[in-house]
Amino acid sequence: MTETAEKLKLQLSQLSVQDRAELAHFLIHSLDEDTDDDVEAAWDTEITKRLDEIHQGTAIGEPSEQVFSELREKYS
Repeated sequence: MTETAEKLKLQLSQLSVQDRAELAHFLIHSLDEDTDDDVEAAWDTEITKRLDEIHQGTAIGEPSEQVFSELREKYS
């Protein structure tokens, strides 16, 4: 890491939690320069479809306890 970045880290660590969170959000999103509009549109369509299924009562889900238990078992 450059000397400038190290100095920034020290200065930024002294900011409030809210300010650090906003900066982190900005920095993370600044990494996403290459967004694919077709992919974004496809995700928007999928999310809308899934929300409609939930609101209509046709969505098939699993209890969160079951999902988390399966994940813990798989990755432990």
